[in-house]
Amino acid sequence: MPSETATPAPHLHDLTRPALGALLADWGFGAYHRDLLWTGLYRQRAESLDTVEGLRPDLRTALTERTRLEPLVAPHHESFSSDGLTHKLLLRLRDGQTIETVLMRFKGRATVCISTQAGCAMGCVFCATGQMGLARHLTPGEIVGQVLHVTRILDASGESLRNIVLMGMGEPLHNYEHTLAAVDILVDALGLAIGPRFITLSTVGVVPGIRRLADEERPVQLAVSLHGATDAERAALVPAGRRWPLDELMDACRYYIARRGRRIFFEWTLIEGRNDTAEHAHTLGRLLGGMDAHVNVIPLNPTVGYDGGPSTAPAVRAFQDVLTTYGVPSTVRQRRGIDIDAGCGQLKAEVERRTRRSLPIAP
Repeated sequence: MPSETATPAPHLHDLTRPALGALLADWGFGAYHRDLLWTGLYRQRAESLDTVEGLRPDLRTALTERTRLEPLVAPHHESFSSDGLTHKLLLRLRDGQTIETVLMRFKGRATVCISTQAGCAMGCVFCATGQMGLARHLTPGEIVGQVLHVTRILDASGESLRNIVLMGMGEPLHNYEHTLAAVDILVDALGLAIGPRFITLSTVGVVPGIRRLADEERPVQLAVSLHGATDAERAALVPAGRRWPLDELMDACRYYIARRGRRIFFEWTLIEGRNDTAEHAHTLGRLLGGMDAHVNVIPLNPTVGYDGGPSTAPAVRAFQDVLTTYGVPSTVRQRRGIDIDAGCGQLKAEVERRTRRSLPIAP
């Protein structure tokens, strides 16, 4: 008879507070003990059960025997921008996969960009992560673990985290269950207590996920990566556009706005000569006119695997001017960490290239 594979003990950072409460209730412990453990995990930033304050000895023993609390992410490589404001981390997961997390400091606030998958299946041609494909989904604990890692860095310098953007490696709505479980953990008032309006989820336009976000009234800001305002132009940059055409995507976005009463942010990576002309801007203006929408325009962060370049400053201003005529507001997103491969997937790709170059040639 083949031996059965034992189910691994749950990791505490994978559990929402209700799930943790259900687990402890099965052992005879009530809400008081649940909340004591929860605050230890997320306010004390405990990295082992031995450091969680106030636990009853029998609960500590049960947790030690039946759950896990070892770190899910560990530093593998890091780099700092020349201005010291952007700190990019390549973090190693317990199975050897690596993911990227970026800490960005602004005046009076800090933002972290976190990953939801190791790699990505969406295949956006200008994105270093899209060029490498999908390895696997992250667990809720691996998503939350990135935030905990960054909060410990900020704690050491007396700073605090305000904003979280789910714009790192991966498509959040392709990993819907784990991503939104992580959001529930991050916003929990007894833990990290990140304000829902300070969490932005970015998607390439996974229509079923957008509709589900609306129906479930999930507490996040929504950003949709558009990059093209016709099906042909968008599909050339974002292959997922072939699966979810613009008519279907815009219907889902209007549904989201109507259901949630919230604005959608549309992201538009400006690539010189490919989607940054006045004609492109007019097409985008007609597409979004009348919607409660805001466009974040982002000059391309070049990658090794794509031959496009960023738009010039005059082209960016002209693009915005056209959008204004349609009543569509826009903001040029500040590019950060260009000197340290801070674009999504770039640091991982560069570290892997260096590793391959250092390997001996086989005889």
